[in-house]
Amino acid sequence: MNVLVTGGAGYIGSHAILALQASAHTPVAIDNLSTGSRAGVAPGVSLEVGDIGDMQFLERTIGEYKVEAVMHFAASCIAPESVKNPLAYYRNNAVNSVGLIDACIRLGVRYFVFSSTAAVYGVPEHLPVDEETACLPINPYGWSKLMTERVLQDAHAAHDLRYVILRYFNVAGADHEGRAGQRGRTNTHLIKVACETVFEKRPSLSIFGTDFPTADGTGVRDYVHVSDLVQAHVLALNHLLLGRESCILNCGYGHGYSVREVIEAVERVSGKHLPVLIAPRRPGDPAAIVANSDRIRGMLGWIPRFDNIDVIVRSALDWEQQLVREASALEGAGECGIAHLARFSA
Repeated sequence: MNVLVTGGAGYIGSHAILALQASAHTPVAIDNLSTGSRAGVAPGVSLEVGDIGDMQFLERTIGEYKVEAVMHFAASCIAPESVKNPLAYYRNNAVNSVGLIDACIRLGVRYFVFSSTAAVYGVPEHLPVDEETACLPINPYGWSKLMTERVLQDAHAAHDLRYVILRYFNVAGADHEGRAGQRGRTNTHLIKVACETVFEKRPSLSIFGTDFPTADGTGVRDYVHVSDLVQAHVLALNHLLLGRESCILNCGYGHGYSVREVIEAVERVSGKHLPVLIAPRRPGDPAAIVANSDRIRGMLGWIPRFDNIDVIVRSALDWEQQLVREASALEGAGECGIAHLARFSA
């Protein structure tokens, strides 16, 4: 099946492309490269550079590649940033998604797998949260995703657009073969930031809030390895192809780690002590969020392979080291080029 991967040059999208290829689907990536990188797209995969808000570009791409299904990752996804700039989040996440869904319906795309988030739950009264937990987001990011969920459900009822909505928790780690990982220029994910600190790309690591009502006062999250996450997306697509029901599914492991526990894991695996600063809480951050993942395991037969914090951290550190080597090689090539130019000029 030809599958359009929006945000295909980004962190999760680039891993989804690898998973689709491994399952004999043909991915086509679109990305505006605002945060994604051409280097993130697997060799041999078509990358169309443009914005999903550009309807002419979107329709041309869907038609040219005879797209039959969509995996929709393209979005802004930093909760505290959404509090400061809500209109940008509603425009990029909700409005552009409505345009994409509309294009799918008009052009005959029948299957849609949507990248949603645990942020739709806000501050749940009970943990772990299941899919029936009330959705009361506490930031525009969560609301923008919940709005798109509602649009998908209504589009299904009116136009039979088949969907799986995956509400996933904190994504981390990298492909174990070194083919993809989190690049980015303004990373905020804890494990990524901690790994950058290990390699001295950052002078220190901040803990945002130590007065949460948790065991050690820091926020607790359910960390899911990106390779397990994208495998869930492929299983979701195959679920739809078998004619099974549209659904909403949590994608998390069902247990959480605090910020301090994650930092300890990074120090343990890397063998390095991290300089840590204590900072105030960020707006839009809940104290704890952990998934009940019974439904996704039962409906999709999802069996995670990397449910271990040290394994997640190890893959993230290996990827960070690879980026350091890439940067060093580019720097060396640049120096050689300058030296060659100097000799030529002389």
